Amino acid sequence: MNDMQKENNVPIIGYIYSGQNLTSEEKIALTLEKKKNIELRMFNISKSIDIKKMHDEIEKCSVFYNSTGEDSAIEIVKTIEEMGKKVVDSSNSYYYIEDKWMFFLKCKEHKIPVPETILLSNNMEFAKKELKEFNQWPVVLKRVIGTMGQYVEKADNIGQAELIIKKFREKDKIDKLPIIAQEFIKSNSYRVTIIGNKILQTAIKKSNGWKSTGVYGKKFEKFTIDKDLKSLIDKIMKVTKINICGLDFLKKDDKWIVLEANTAPAFDFFKDEEEKLVEAALDCVIANIK
Repeated sequence: MNDMQKENNVPIIGYIYSGQNLTSEEKIALTLEKKKNIELRMFNISKSIDIKKMHDEIEKCSVFYNSTGEDSAIEIVKTIEEMGKKVVDSSNSYYYIEDKWMFFLKCKEHKIPVPETILLSNNMEFAKKELKEFNQWPVVLKRVIGTMGQYVEKADNIGQAELIIKKFREKDKIDKLPIIAQEFIKSNSYRVTIIGNKILQTAIKKSNGWKSTGVYGKKFEKFTIDKDLKSLIDKIMKVTKINICGLDFLKKDDKWIVLEANTAPAFDFFKDEEEKLVEAALDCVIANIK
């Protein structure tokens, strides 16, 4: 922090992002520095990370904002928290929310409607037995952690399921993360973006295939939140305690059911609203400065 910043007491926010270049989201955030009377220190986790060299830069920051949904971000977030700094959103939110199995358990505990789900054994023969007993065909197989629709496939029978599980494990040689099986619900995906407990955007995500989440949602249009969905959203936010969240819903028998909650959600469904969402996220982060 330079002398002018010390004199004006300008808070410094550490901005965690990923990618080779700045996206429109990061560029918008940087244009808002003056308006918000803040300084952003950009931390790109896609490049070489040397925590010892970054230590002084981290110490200068009042609070951190994790804007990336990359799986590798969680270790950076935990490291920064270990140094005594607050991160929006926290690693605890990531642990309970981004983990699809933990989110399912949390929803079941609080009687929040969610697709029926089982955790599969790492032993293939046991996993096949569990799938037969689950008897939900077609079934959706997912790694417990995955972003943008990665490690998500649909199987129509036990043979397809076995091939998909083997493919996941072949791709995931290092982490070998657990896999869940989930009932398939034929529905568009309904995204609701909430920042600071305020609903700021809705988007129906449509695609030509069975996937409409992640990068597979090709067409977007707004939808109106009815009383039942608003009540469900309020319940989920109370349980998850996420500051900046994207909730994905499905419709089953004309009733709302939550598919997953996403920290660091995308803000680019509608380009004319991106700046509004980025500004709201920065306001939320500023509100978390001690």
